[in-house]
Amino acid sequence: MSRTGNATAHSGGLANTGYLLIRKFIQVQQSAAPRPPLDVAADELAKAVRKEWEKEATLRRLLEPAPLPVRWQVTKRRVAGRIEGAIADDGRARFAPLPGCAAVTRDVLHRGGSLPALHAVYGGLASGRLLLVGEPAVGKTSAAVLLIREALKHRAKAAPEVRPHIPVPVMLTPFGWDPDEEDVTAWAAGRLSREYTLFRSRGGVVRARELLADGRISLFLDGLDEVGGKQRAAMLGAMELASFRVVVVSRARALTGRRQRLSGAAALEIQPVCAEDASAYLMNPLPTPAPPGWQELNRRLLDEPGSAVTETLASPLAVSLVRDIYADTGGRPVDELLDTVRFPSTRSLQDHLLDQLVSAAYTPRRERPRPRYSPETAERTLRYLATQVTRNQADRELRWWDIPTWTDRRPRMILVGAVIGLLYGVSGLFTLWGTTGPVWACLLAPPCALVGGFLAAQRHAELSDEQPLPSAGWRDIFPPGAVALGAFIWLLSGTTSWLAFQLPGSDPLPAWLAYLAALPLGFGTTLVSSRGYKLVAGTILGTGSGPQYDELRDRLSRRPVTETRAVSPQAVWRHHIGLRLALGLLTGVAIAVFAGSLAAYEYGVWKGVVVGGIAGLWACLFAGPVGNLGVAAALSAVQLSISEGTPVRLVSFLEDARRRNLLRAAGPAYQFRHDWLRESLTSSAARSQD
Repeated sequence: MSRTGNATAHSGGLANTGYLLIRKFIQVQQSAAPRPPLDVAADELAKAVRKEWEKEATLRRLLEPAPLPVRWQVTKRRVAGRIEGAIADDGRARFAPLPGCAAVTRDVLHRGGSLPALHAVYGGLASGRLLLVGEPAVGKTSAAVLLIREALKHRAKAAPEVRPHIPVPVMLTPFGWDPDEEDVTAWAAGRLSREYTLFRSRGGVVRARELLADGRISLFLDGLDEVGGKQRAAMLGAMELASFRVVVVSRARALTGRRQRLSGAAALEIQPVCAEDASAYLMNPLPTPAPPGWQELNRRLLDEPGSAVTETLASPLAVSLVRDIYADTGGRPVDELLDTVRFPSTRSLQDHLLDQLVSAAYTPRRERPRPRYSPETAERTLRYLATQVTRNQADRELRWWDIPTWTDRRPRMILVGAVIGLLYGVSGLFTLWGTTGPVWACLLAPPCALVGGFLAAQRHAELSDEQPLPSAGWRDIFPPGAVALGAFIWLLSGTTSWLAFQLPGSDPLPAWLAYLAALPLGFGTTLVSSRGYKLVAGTILGTGSGPQYDELRDRLSRRPVTETRAVSPQAVWRHHIGLRLALGLLTGVAIAVFAGSLAAYEYGVWKGVVVGGIAGLWACLFAGPVGNLGVAAALSAVQLSISEGTPVRLVSFLEDARRRNLLRAAGPAYQFRHDWLRESLTSSAARSQD
């Protein structure tokens, strides 16, 4: 090559290198540029949702062992409108297909399919409205969980430039939503701000609302069939106006009414387990060749379509029970399921499997944490709980704050009254002895103890009546409006009292003491004007805690956190106890400061300490443990342990049962995972009583 050619090639190489460097520099600058806030929030939400549902899928055993395949078909039930409205045959699609998904056609829907095809329908449906329906225990919620995982994986694999156009799926339950008060966007934004920490900062609700309004979030709503008919119809009507994709998971029969339909929705019915899938799921963990009993079970499952075994194992619950009870534990012989004399029908075989469910869940295994309760204790406790839920709750919810209604209140009243009376009597005797002398101390201390114990017992007895769960959120107790009002009253009271003592003929009051004495008034005003007013009711700070100020409280306070919170019931339980005890202590300190500072100014420091201590102790006990619903539930659990043989730590047992897939969380309450299980336990309890 000539020198000129070498120079040309060399200059061309430099130009190409320079171009690559400039391009790399531009890419680095673009990557370093701040991303839009909504993009950042959506990605953070996707991480949180993925972590949440990976854990839930593990609890449900949807990941390991390999789950049963999800099969679906367009339902023949009248739970939705014409299919044309879902696929937008007229060309007026409400939602464009998600990146990487094709528009759904009539043929795609009528073909049905498995989980990948279900995600294709979710991502390509023109109406953005999807119903997942089916019979009880057919695996609707499990299918929704797997669909959420599939949608999150699809989003994670997408290129960064198209990822903002793929929504983050979130699953909520409808409990606490009143469509007449809030539209679906406002309600969902409030729920997101309470469930996910990235929305709990200032402006979090606004950011969540923006994500919803922009279609960055898709809403999965599970448990709609547990809501009353009128409320359900109102919720479905409200969801028709949503600007984001909606997936509703429900039993089919809950949506068959004329007003129980979601316009423009494609209704897909989760199919029962086919014999081939059940066979593969059951035989996979067994050695080759399988034991004779398993071989015969497999033959009957595949070759006898009408047998009780085949019809029973069409349910994912039944298939998982057979594997849990017979394959994983290696204890009971599976041959007993083939006894047609003992189990002549599907129902008898289902009942038998359900009878073994609790025992299987609490049998020690290598892959699960060692059970803290014996199978006998667990079954006895769950039978009692199922009976109480069936007898007392129309919505079949297992609420820990209803536990005090299941026992006799008198033993708790006596215990609380005796403890509080003793504490108050001893403290009164000690303080009065040094101020009034031994004679007056002995005369006054017993009446103080009796009155204090009686009032405490009466207050505690109120917790044994059925009632909604009081707010357990700091934001409910200290909303901005109530805090601002409390600060105003504090400054006004402190300034007024200081000026009053500056008048001629009165002893000047130091400004610091005036504002210190007024501080509890501001604290009491905040509680009275918020949802914490019951904490100070009956005390000197509780003026205005009656129902005549409900309108003011509603205006200053937000919607109660615990009525719409989607956190676990155990978290609400712990938060409720901790918050109420802390606020009880603060109330006692506030009253001690108020009464003690004024008494100290008038009569001296020692008498001020005495007066403040007595007043503060009473308020602390009265507003704290005496009026704490969590304490009442814990004491009731002790009563049940004595009378029914249930665990002393009953709420911990409920959470453990949830981890073992016997219960599920529904907002701050529990529900039995399957109605079959609840009905079986109730029947078993009735038989044992007979």
